[in-house]
Amino acid sequence: MSGKLLLIAAGGTGGHMFPAQALAEAMLARGWRVKLSTDERGARYAGGFPLAVTVERVASATFARGGAAARLLAPFRIAAGVLGAVVSQLRDRPAVVVGFGGYPSIPALTAAWVLRRPRMIHEQNGVLGRVNQVFARKVDRVACGTWPTELPEGVNGEATGNPVRQAVLERAGAPYIPPGDYPMALVVIGGSQGARILSDVVPAAVALLPEALRGNLRIGHQARDEDAVRADAAYQAAGVRAEIAPFFADIPRRLSEAQLVISRSGASSVADISVIGRPAILIPYAAATADHQAANAKGLAEAGAAVVIRENALDAAALAGHIAAILNDPHRAETMARQALGEGKPDATARLVALVEDLGGETQ
Repeated sequence: MSGKLLLIAAGGTGGHMFPAQALAEAMLARGWRVKLSTDERGARYAGGFPLAVTVERVASATFARGGAAARLLAPFRIAAGVLGAVVSQLRDRPAVVVGFGGYPSIPALTAAWVLRRPRMIHEQNGVLGRVNQVFARKVDRVACGTWPTELPEGVNGEATGNPVRQAVLERAGAPYIPPGDYPMALVVIGGSQGARILSDVVPAAVALLPEALRGNLRIGHQARDEDAVRADAAYQAAGVRAEIAPFFADIPRRLSEAQLVISRSGASSVADISVIGRPAILIPYAAATADHQAANAKGLAEAGAAVVIRENALDAAALAGHIAAILNDPHRAETMARQALGEGKPDATARLVALVEDLGGETQ
């Protein structure tokens, strides 16, 4: 394939990889070549990328995990990754390099800075992640998925929204079936690997619901393997049908069929919920850096599209009350779905594409 080369650098979580995938899909459709630079962990999330995307594994490391020895070796692994990225970019010169955050994006962005290639970052959350903080002053553009985003003084951001995958766009604005006295879908997602607190509290909350409401629920619950058995037993004890898995590949379909979503407020989850347009109960991750998940939830909450429960206020009784209040009020649920849709930015990918092509046009 001929055409300009876009090099995408992204870390090893769905929050970084899903918007990167959306950009890759769009740029391939516009005749660009696309490479993905990530580490071994990130490569596990690359299965959804088009086959035309070349995946380059780079040496990287984080200072936030591992023992003392791992942290001591981290700078050397990162340096090796940077050297490899420089060689790669000299061999196949990218027209634009875009970083989506995470430690595995360091080598490609550093190499682009050294070689003075056009470069930009995309921050999904309302607060810059650690890596994007480092590069905010070293790139040509800063694209922001959540607006407003807290930025360093003197750095200007451009509000693009968070790109969503094509599978989500295909269900954008899917008709919402309000809750009623018939089978209803409740989707529980806690990030790409589930969340322990949701696996503990949601089944307990469901068990507290009135029997008539509880009997209509069909639950899809994303939970870690170590939590799945416990959650499944709790649902069975409550007489509720539940499908539990550590990862659902068909989240767009599940969201489009849901009457209610209970979720962490990671940037990609909020974007998916908004673009499809569904009522939500959001539980921001309390340990998120700079409380960025609370910032992510703010827009849906202020629009009346979501109920936000902080972790220190989350218990089964409180959650059950919110679930019942939404599912027993079809008008409120429909209004929340409509308001969520109003917060969605299905054109986020197009906005990001425009920035990339603008930067690419400056390439000699």
